Amino acid sequence: MLHRVLVEPEIAWNTGNAGRTALALGAELHLVGPLGFSLDEKRVRRAGLDYWERVKLRTWPSWDAFAEVLPRLGEPFCFSARATQPYWSAKFPEDTVLIFGKESVGLPPSLLSGCTTLCIPIQGDAIRSLNLSTAVAVAAYEVARQHRR
Repeated sequence: MLHRVLVEPEIAWNTGNAGRTALALGAELHLVGPLGFSLDEKRVRRAGLDYWERVKLRTWPSWDAFAEVLPRLGEPFCFSARATQPYWSAKFPEDTVLIFGKESVGLPPSLLSGCTTLCIPIQGDAIRSLNLSTAVAVAAYEVARQHRR
């Protein structure tokens, strides 16, 4: 099972897109609060289109609540623009948990120390990072490619 985790996402549109991609891959989407928006907002549903209701979605009030179930979900991989190991060098197991931080600052260092930390390489200094929903899709499709899902 592929699990994708957004920790304290701030932008509804990114979450809607991540949900749509999760559905396309048969993955589960976990949202760890506090969220920067309401899941009832029209922007989430608009980004998720008419697929949003079918997304396998689980919400968690905090990282601590999610961390209790994390060991049962699979091997965690944290993504950070500050990491040095590219995602394509990782061998993802069948049960994989991809963890992404909030759009403005990413994951806190305390979470990065608890899992393998990967980056999506970017050429030059033109930008700091990719859009959250893009990064989530890139990583999830690499897991799918490795397992030919």
